[in-house]
Amino acid sequence: MSRFSFLHAADLHLDTPFEGLGAAHPQVAAALRDASLQAWDRLVQEAVRRRVAFVLLAGDLYDGPERGLRAQLRFRRGLHRLAEAGVEVFVVHGNHDPLEEGWSALRDLPPGVHVFGPGDPEAVPVVRGGRRIALVHGVSYATRAERANLARRFVRAPGEGLQIGLLHAHVEGQAGHDPYAPCSLDDLRASGLHYWALGHVHLRQTLSSGATWAVYPGNLQGRSPKATECGAKGAVLVHAAGDAVEHVEFVPLAPVRFESVRVDIEGLPDLAALEGALLGAVQAFGDAEGVVVRARVVGRGPLHADLIRAGDGFLELLREASPGGSPWIHWDRIDQETAPPVDRAALLARDDFAGALLRRVDALRSDPEALAALVARADTELVRGALARVVPPADASACEELLRGAEALALDRFGGAA
Repeated sequence: MSRFSFLHAADLHLDTPFEGLGAAHPQVAAALRDASLQAWDRLVQEAVRRRVAFVLLAGDLYDGPERGLRAQLRFRRGLHRLAEAGVEVFVVHGNHDPLEEGWSALRDLPPGVHVFGPGDPEAVPVVRGGRRIALVHGVSYATRAERANLARRFVRAPGEGLQIGLLHAHVEGQAGHDPYAPCSLDDLRASGLHYWALGHVHLRQTLSSGATWAVYPGNLQGRSPKATECGAKGAVLVHAAGDAVEHVEFVPLAPVRFESVRVDIEGLPDLAALEGALLGAVQAFGDAEGVVVRARVVGRGPLHADLIRAGDGFLELLREASPGGSPWIHWDRIDQETAPPVDRAALLARDDFAGALLRRVDALRSDPEALAALVARADTELVRGALARVVPPADASACEELLRGAEALALDRFGGAA
């Protein structure tokens, strides 16, 4: 039984412009402009260092049909480094870089690089020591708006080795992405392939494991503070033995992280304490060269008035308190969702909606079983799904967070003044 590993990456978006951040902050823009290319360089270095058998690139190498020359030449240099190390590369194109749209300056690729064409999937063997260790099936988009279910065209071939599907596709249930090459998990499993190397969805996730693995590695470098773009980004390292995947390991490669932090002003005496809380919240992101942060400040307290008076000045001071270092920190913006303090004891004694609400909240807080029953009585799928995402019935801390949030929202909406 042959053991080997390979790297699976997708959505490189080389030389992505990061619009919206660069115009206002040129130094940050310069770092971001190089970030996607540096992430590609790191992927190449990792492949060589780990001596992987091959690299899979599941579409959207570039950010658009224009395919900037800088990105293309940087990509080509990486391919040559991999070829010199004996690492094969398999490439499909997706909706951002379809084969029949845009300009390409790369007409002479190094040996060992295979770019799959459009139409029906092609299968290319990976041979080591005279034996086929893997068979990579792949197909590219001809044009951007690929609406066909390409996954149904993949069929396992006879013979030994791990069989892989390389595809840029939208698997059902993935929100926030255009439904290009739409398919279902059942379609992927029906192919009989062992591992699906997927691209298109920027959130890293394993959709299926076992007999059929289906994995989105996420994008190589985050592009904005959106939820799907936040956190560590990179590729996945797949460990295989014979015709089975043993396990999949995430390999962080992005030099810049996008993050969001949330700080509650309750109990904070002044803006200096808030500054300290925000700076402390980003300490966990020290594994990147730089971090772009969007802050959400919530809760009730006297700091509400201070924040309103400070205006944009507090954000500027926060940026000044985060000088260049390792990692460098850039505060993109602060979303303020705060409210003035209230006299809770006085509200509890009132014979109105606010008082009744607080008494009900306290009753639920003291009776977790009653709260669980309330969740169970949710009438609609929408409400049930929303509650399940934020309040697992057995999670007491999540229940408390929900109650605090509901109390604050209701007091804001229905009169919380004492």
